[in-house]
Amino acid sequence: MATYAFRAVDRAGVPTRGEIEAESKQAVTAQLRQRGLIVLDVEEQAPPNAGDILARFKRVKPDALVIATRQLATMVSSGMTLLRALYVIEEQTQNEKLKETFTAVRKDVEAGLSFSKALSKHPDVFNDLYVAMVQAGESGGILEQTLQRVANQLEKDAALRRMIKAAMVYPALVISFSFLVLIALVAFLVPVFEKIFKDFGGDLPTITKFTVALSHLITDRWYLMIAVGVALTVGFRRWKRTEWGRMQWDTIKLKVPMKIGGIVQKVALARFSRTFAGLVSAGVPMLEAIEITGRTAGNKVIEKAMQEVRDSVSRGGTISAPMAKAPNVFPAMVVQMIGVGEETGALETMLGKVADFYEEQVEAAVKALTSILEPVMIVLVGAIVGFIVISMYMPMFRVYDQIK
Repeated sequence: MATYAFRAVDRAGVPTRGEIEAESKQAVTAQLRQRGLIVLDVEEQAPPNAGDILARFKRVKPDALVIATRQLATMVSSGMTLLRALYVIEEQTQNEKLKETFTAVRKDVEAGLSFSKALSKHPDVFNDLYVAMVQAGESGGILEQTLQRVANQLEKDAALRRMIKAAMVYPALVISFSFLVLIALVAFLVPVFEKIFKDFGGDLPTITKFTVALSHLITDRWYLMIAVGVALTVGFRRWKRTEWGRMQWDTIKLKVPMKIGGIVQKVALARFSRTFAGLVSAGVPMLEAIEITGRTAGNKVIEKAMQEVRDSVSRGGTISAPMAKAPNVFPAMVVQMIGVGEETGALETMLGKVADFYEEQVEAAVKALTSILEPVMIVLVGAIVGFIVISMYMPMFRVYDQIK
């Protein structure tokens, strides 16, 4: 299907223009006539990103989506029509990918699709949570309030992601620096000592042989290391994309030592609680809210647990009962607070309190982890340098002992 720009007037003579996707100009004309418009001009548009081979790699930053959603909510709540608000968002959005997406959404709305249906055609930008909340807002006639809730939800999620990324910057820099130091020492320092060792003669210590062999691998067969690295990376990603691999990987992440596994669990619980609360407050049906919460939690273990919750609710059971059977996923406090929320009819409020609690816990745990990682990283760099130095000096110590 191609995109056509049209100009038309209604029966009162009021001009209108827009874009429609159709098979041909004749199909566009037929659609417009069915809407009671008199067609003045129809022109085929060039497809978006024509010739742009990098279009598929473009991404929408969470902050850009938050700002656009907040602006859309403000304009709709002020009385502006949804279609006009989408036109304004198109003009103001700086992110190219997001601008193209809103253009496509606006065209679909002009063609008669509902806003939520138009959003669902772009899952790489608008996830299940976004679409479900908008759909519930449309059904209940509270789209502006729902868009505000969506923006709040996105802001909380983006803030959580920024906090985790900021905490990981220092360890990532130190590990990268350690790797570069190891490469530099093995590639440039070890060959110099190797020539000296040949003059000494005799058998080298095991630790020195290992370092020399590593030096030969990096300097002479570096392509093997690159090939192995690429193969491992590709294999790991393919394994993680499988259902079994994703489940295993998410289980492993929850068991990582040094409190990292605990942070992963707290992040997942904070996201789960915030998402569930947002869906419930938006009026999304309970079974659908549970299913979407599981899919968007970011952890297969929680998704599996939420599937069991959904099965329980569909049979007339409670939400908290199946959660209590998975203490490794849902701590007792979470189960008890959700149970109280069910009993008192304040599930949304309790979920919000759980989300606030775990977001604070994540912040505190990340700060504690960062303070622990700093000395660990220093020890790691010292161990790498020390290993290389000791392996190079051990043959010299042996020669010195023989001279004595």
